[in-house]
Amino acid sequence: MERYAVIDVETTGLSTKTERLTEIAIVIMQGDEIVHEFSSLINPECKIPYRITQLTGINDQMVQSAPRFYELAKQVVELTEGCVFVAHNASFDYRFIQAEFARYEFDYQRKVLDTVKLARKLMPGFRSYSLGKLTAQLGIKIENRHRAMGDAAATAKLFQMLLGLQPEINNLSLRGLHSNLKKEIIDALPHETGVYYFFDDEEQLIYIGKSNNIHSRVLSHLSNTTTRKAIEMRERIALVSYEICGSELVALLLESSEIKTHMPIYNRAQRRTAFVWGLYHFKNEDGYICLRLAKTNEDTGVPVNVFRTKRTALSELERLTEEFQLCQNMNGLYQSSGACFHYTIKQCLGACVGEEPTEDYNKRVQSLIKQYQYQNSNLLIVDPGRRVGEKSIVLIENFVYKGFGFVEEEELDQAIEVIKSFVKYYPENKDVATIIRGYLRQNKAEAVIEY
Repeated sequence: MERYAVIDVETTGLSTKTERLTEIAIVIMQGDEIVHEFSSLINPECKIPYRITQLTGINDQMVQSAPRFYELAKQVVELTEGCVFVAHNASFDYRFIQAEFARYEFDYQRKVLDTVKLARKLMPGFRSYSLGKLTAQLGIKIENRHRAMGDAAATAKLFQMLLGLQPEINNLSLRGLHSNLKKEIIDALPHETGVYYFFDDEEQLIYIGKSNNIHSRVLSHLSNTTTRKAIEMRERIALVSYEICGSELVALLLESSEIKTHMPIYNRAQRRTAFVWGLYHFKNEDGYICLRLAKTNEDTGVPVNVFRTKRTALSELERLTEEFQLCQNMNGLYQSSGACFHYTIKQCLGACVGEEPTEDYNKRVQSLIKQYQYQNSNLLIVDPGRRVGEKSIVLIENFVYKGFGFVEEEELDQAIEVIKSFVKYYPENKDVATIIRGYLRQNKAEAVIEY
């Protein structure tokens, strides 16, 4: 009988590169029967952002004496050994746990089953498949929403329902996915970072995408029933090809270039711009530099940075406001004729009530803006390559993106002109500049060489 580990984690944020776990819960199921439960807070060894505490209720004091992940790692491995990893939006939980293990050079691998995809297949017709809304519609009560055990227990109950609809679920077939795409093609897709291409039965390129796991991302397209266009596209997919990049940055740059070059029919949004929301700055009547979010097609100014979604933009603005001790009122995050909320907890230094001099406040805003610019006119960004012993390189000269390429690791000891000979040149555009600046700002690159 198949064993399942139904898992939920809470984290300090969304990025596996920079954020950490704060809580984990594991519900072990033997078939459709729950046989064991485990949960623990985790010391993330970093500060928990205020917005995360608001969502989960987990604060720095609660995790101060909690075990660090390495102290729980052996237990997590043993509990989930031989189990299928089950979670709601499983890629999020699975990748975070993999990232925690990777910090200790342990390769954590399990078969993964996503209850979102499974529910869409076996329970079509719901308006939303988020855990909160789906369980509410099914009559499943969640105790302690946005806490690991509360969400894991609710996911386990949902999974029990799904098992009742299709008991032989352990080797989930491609039923419900696009029937014209051969299973052999899907099985051959790599679990690596790169760019993938969808073609129809007339070999016309219809979509280009990027993913850190090409295999999983393609499967998500093939089970996507959320919009009419998504269903229409998946029905046309007859062939998939891909280009392994190794580096997430190179994959993003290649995707942007390929979309603009080929203009596939289902990449219409990216043909115009992949970044819909912008972060802009202006001075108010008192001389303070304020930040605000606006759609890039509605503002003629030059944005400090641009984002794919409003949610991402808002999250970044909240982070910056907290990090630079800026005023929520000035940045449109708090509506008040007087002091903002951060002022009451001493995180804002009083610009909203005229206590902080404009010169002091504006210096911090200007330092924020500066971090979105390249730190040097000539940069060589080094990242993982497509295989062991190879590195990817991205070239910037005179503050302008030139292109990327791949080079053997030992070649990096050569003169810069030799290294540059491996670069394939690509045109720069607004999207590309934003991609590179954002990647550098998040310190994702393996190395940055200034020359």
